[in-house]
Amino acid sequence: MTQNASSTITRMLQTHPQIDKSPFDMGALTECIDACFECAQICTSCADACLGETEHAGHLMHCIRLNSDCADICDTTGRVLIRQTQPEMAVIRAQLQSCLAACKACGDECQQHAEKMNMKHCEVCMESCRRCEQACQALLATLN
Repeated sequence: MTQNASSTITRMLQTHPQIDKSPFDMGALTECIDACFECAQICTSCADACLGETEHAGHLMHCIRLNSDCADICDTTGRVLIRQTQPEMAVIRAQLQSCLAACKACGDECQQHAEKMNMKHCEVCMESCRRCEQACQALLATLN
C-alpha cells in the first residue's frame, strides 16, 4: 500500500523528537510543505513544456524564468519548513513571503498563457502556484 506525500510528511513530522516544541499548526505546516514540493515539480515541468513550444518560445521567456525561480524558491521553502529543530521564525516568515511572491508572479504569468494561448500546461502550473500561494498564506496566518 502506497501513501501520498502529505501523509508521509505528516508521519515524518510526528516522529520528530522536537515536535512538541513546534510553533506551527501541524495541518497548515503539512499542507504548505506538500504544496511547496508539488509546485516546485510542476513549475519545473511547465518550464520544460514552455521550451517545447517552439513556435512561441519568444513569448514564453519570462514564463520560463518565473517557472524556474518559483521552482527553486518553493523547493527551498519546503526544505526549510520541514526542519523542526530550533526554527528561526524571522527566516521562516521571510521565506514564506518570498514563496508567496514567487507563486503569485508565476501563477499570474501562467494564467495569461492559459487564457490567451490555451496552454494547458500553464493552466496546471497556475493552479499549483495558487494552491502553494494559499498554503503559504495560511501558514503565515498561524504564525501571527
